[in-house]
Amino acid sequence: MKNYKLTIQYDGTNYAGWQIQNNAITIQQTITEAIDRLTNKKVNLIGSGRTDSGVHAFGQIANFRTEDNIDTYKFKYSLNSILPSDISILKIEEVPENFHARFDAKRRIYFYLFSNQKSPFLNRYSYFYHSQLNCELLNKLSNCFIGEKDFSSFAKSGSDTVNKICNVYSINWKMTAGITIFQIEADRFLHGMVRSIIGTILLAAKENYNEKLIMNIFAEKDRRFSGMSVPAKGLFLYKVKYEK
Repeated sequence: MKNYKLTIQYDGTNYAGWQIQNNAITIQQTITEAIDRLTNKKVNLIGSGRTDSGVHAFGQIANFRTEDNIDTYKFKYSLNSILPSDISILKIEEVPENFHARFDAKRRIYFYLFSNQKSPFLNRYSYFYHSQLNCELLNKLSNCFIGEKDFSSFAKSGSDTVNKICNVYSINWKMTAGITIFQIEADRFLHGMVRSIIGTILLAAKENYNEKLIMNIFAEKDRRFSGMSVPAKGLFLYKVKYEK
């Protein structure tokens, strides 16, 4: 059995997220159907993790297994030719049969873009935030989220994930050329976690919360106590790491 790893970029605007679901068009479904069409076989495309509806990716990773020997160069070209313009396969490579895009991933990195002025060129991929962002303050407040913690208060309500312990390695805010960039790296992320963390940090800065109040939100283990999620359009899955 052959195992092939895909590196994927996509604009998530027109999709209901990564994972296949009933009555909605998703990234996983679209790519799987394209592979099935080329191989004339049903494949199981495994992603490194879900991205929510409207979220984009610079470096999503997936893999599928098949008995066929695939010319990866030609297959990448053929696959891109039948995929829509908002999905691109950057790379296809053969990997060991036991490689699993999700379970073998060690770390994942997301970033989020804020624009400080209304722009038709940035609107699709950033959040136009009216207030001035103080990166020094935002970085200070973000320290509360570093480390291995129970992120129940930042998971989407009704999530069926039992284990809500995540290890956040770094969070950083910086401004460049009129764009504010939020970046976070962790071993795993819960459904809706990144956007609710950002919303909570913004709320804390706006309302002059101190670190103690943020830690109280953690202690509640209830999504109702954290800030509103920021819009999905500014969020990107940047990179998936398979080595620590």
